[in-house]
Amino acid sequence: MSYEKNATVLNETIYDLVNDLFKKEKESKNHRYRTSFFNNNSDFFVLTDDGSYSVNSKEINNKIETLHTSTGAISESFEKFIKPLKLDYDEDIAILDICAGLGYNSSAAIADFIENNGKGDLKIDMVEISKPTLACGLLVPSPIPAHNITRKAIEKQLLDEDYAFLELENTEIPSNMEINVFIDDARQVVQKLDSNSYDAIFLDPFSQNMAPELFSLEFFCEFMRVIKDNGIVCTYTSSAPVRAGLLEAGFHIGMGPVFGRKQGGTLASPNVNSLDYSIPKNDEIRIGLSDVGIPFRDPDLNDDSSTILDRRTLERKEKRHLTKISSAVKTPIFLGVEMDDEKLKRRVERNLSKMNIPSTTSKEAFYIVECENSYCEEQSLENNSRNRILDMIQKLDEVSNY
Repeated sequence: MSYEKNATVLNETIYDLVNDLFKKEKESKNHRYRTSFFNNNSDFFVLTDDGSYSVNSKEINNKIETLHTSTGAISESFEKFIKPLKLDYDEDIAILDICAGLGYNSSAAIADFIENNGKGDLKIDMVEISKPTLACGLLVPSPIPAHNITRKAIEKQLLDEDYAFLELENTEIPSNMEINVFIDDARQVVQKLDSNSYDAIFLDPFSQNMAPELFSLEFFCEFMRVIKDNGIVCTYTSSAPVRAGLLEAGFHIGMGPVFGRKQGGTLASPNVNSLDYSIPKNDEIRIGLSDVGIPFRDPDLNDDSSTILDRRTLERKEKRHLTKISSAVKTPIFLGVEMDDEKLKRRVERNLSKMNIPSTTSKEAFYIVECENSYCEEQSLENNSRNRILDMIQKLDEVSNY
């Protein structure tokens, strides 16, 4: 199976139906295949709570999900990817949209740009490996007017690549906007992009287990290269290995908005002043001290998903009890804590003893997490998630090697 087919999370049946639709469009030169597709195949599309549509995924772990939260597909784009940004629309703005999907995140950015009546220009580079997924953006009803602009850019690229045949999108792209669509492996695209060129990066793969290659340390190092000093990376996930990878790549990390999930996502920037809120205290401790804070690694930016997942599993095993505390029973979060549950305490202290930490209330334990005494939800130049995590990493290394 090709990387493109393997990386696509679109339901297999609709994947084939969309490919067949555009094949028939080319053969017949008839617009009706495209214009009637949504109504004829509505079972594959899911109406979310805000009136916008999502699409069913393929079966993953015996479960079919949608590509967006049921709380609202287009609302998710505004809440998670637009509201956290601190953009000056009187300046030129450039956005990199990784896993552009149906084009909702880019459409939300366009809508926000139009609403703010900026004097600058807007450039969006959309990256999506799956032609049928992008094509679904032409088939669903547009949730907001700005999506019609995105559809025009998608259609143009599908025409250029001889996937679509008819030019059916009537909306023109405004002269102060440049929208480029890259249909390729995002890892290969990002390596060709100019340094220090993006004000924001949207990172929206389906999941880290499906696409760890798009959450790797090396991929984030490319982000660090192409993003501007005050730029922000937005992603929906609060995953420890993702946050650890961003941190190791040189980013400050912060809490993203909560929408459609129990936890907020993650924001990252080279400049801590671009981020408002720290990630939760226990998340900092687990990322800094536990083997769960081992990032995904893809050294040459070309490994498949299973290789990357296996590599991380092996690294976690190798570093557990050596340079990282076992993540079992969330051991590190009990450092400096009096424990009443004797059974749990024995398990926790058994893990700690392997790292030269006698107990949860030993001087070593208090020393390692001392920085968390000054934890503050609001980030500052000196007191922030990145600095506290790095401080704990250094102190654990001192204690474990004493």
